[in-house]
Amino acid sequence: MTDLKEDMTRIQTLVGDAFNATGGLVALADGGTMSPVKLQQTLEKTVGEFEKSVLELRVLCEKYSPGAGGYSKRSASFQAVTGYAEKLGYRWLHIQLNTLLPHCRYQTPAWLSDTIGRLLDDFERRGNEIPYFRDRALLVIDEHSDVGGRKVFDQDNKGWKAVCNALKGRAIPDDDQYTLAVTLLSTRSTENVCHMTLLDLQDASDFFALHSGDYATVNIYGRLDAIR
Repeated sequence: MTDLKEDMTRIQTLVGDAFNATGGLVALADGGTMSPVKLQQTLEKTVGEFEKSVLELRVLCEKYSPGAGGYSKRSASFQAVTGYAEKLGYRWLHIQLNTLLPHCRYQTPAWLSDTIGRLLDDFERRGNEIPYFRDRALLVIDEHSDVGGRKVFDQDNKGWKAVCNALKGRAIPDDDQYTLAVTLLSTRSTENVCHMTLLDLQDASDFFALHSGDYATVNIYGRLDAIR
């Protein structure tokens, strides 16, 4: 019980730090005119504190929820909030994240790599095998959003590298710059989601033909023949 008490105290500290970080936002709002750069930095600091709390809470959930009813056997509500992984017909790995890519100018989005890793864990836990691309692969990151709800437009400001890091060693080789090519797309949509598709580079023409609507398939994502 000593470890549990210490862990709970740690969580209280993390949550307290996250709450205290919101004070900086309140102070900026009360101060009238604010620098956009300062606002962005303060927002990132606040988000970072909350994300750190979430990551450590995930670890504690696994530590104190063993067995068949444990954290790894949680209901589909986790996927409803975060997203899911699936295999499309061409042996493509598709991951949907039910949010947009985070801003990464001031810090690395650790929660993104962690979330993608856990979605892949859930995919394997259901008896599926993650496709492994040993040679040339293409990662297409396709954000669907409405312009009014998206404030980070520059692709280089988005945390897409965290996606690559989460796939290394599991779907592509690690430390090999010649294996992976990356394409960043933005699609206007009423949804605010991010689609990530990993495929053989030789299949690129088929993917973009499907994506552009050249085939009869209305939506390349959410196919009925997908394996989850």
